[in-house]
Amino acid sequence: MHFDRLGRGELVAALGGLLLAICLFLPWYEADPDNPNASIDGATGAVSGFDAHQILRWLLLLAALAPFILIWIVIRDHELSWPRGEMTAVAAIAAFGLIAYVGFLDRPGQPGGAISLQLGFYGALLGSILMVVGGAMSAGQTERTRKPPGVL
Repeated sequence: MHFDRLGRGELVAALGGLLLAICLFLPWYEADPDNPNASIDGATGAVSGFDAHQILRWLLLLAALAPFILIWIVIRDHELSWPRGEMTAVAAIAAFGLIAYVGFLDRPGQPGGAISLQLGFYGALLGSILMVVGGAMSAGQTERTRKPPGVL
């Protein structure tokens, strides 16, 4: 294992993955306490992203795992057919899109105007952005091997 091969990109991506995983368990939404009809799946008050999204929570946890898989690939010096960090960036872009969708376009709970976003949501969004940046930095440090013309 060669820990000295870890670059800034891998560390930034890992910080983003850790932030995403932690913020998934922090409050994402809060039903307006002044509105007696406001609730998120029957619950009033603050609700974490893990509690609010039954399927999305597992997808986001898998996306948060991607930078740590990248670190494993780097320290073990595995040979890949794509630049290191590229798949981490792709997983992070998907996580960003899903988080933004459930926060800005399709918030859980009723009525929609009585549900506010909390710190955990913004932290998860920031974590996914850090993962994209770190994955792109890592992918930019590796070169694609060139193949001769006519070879797939």
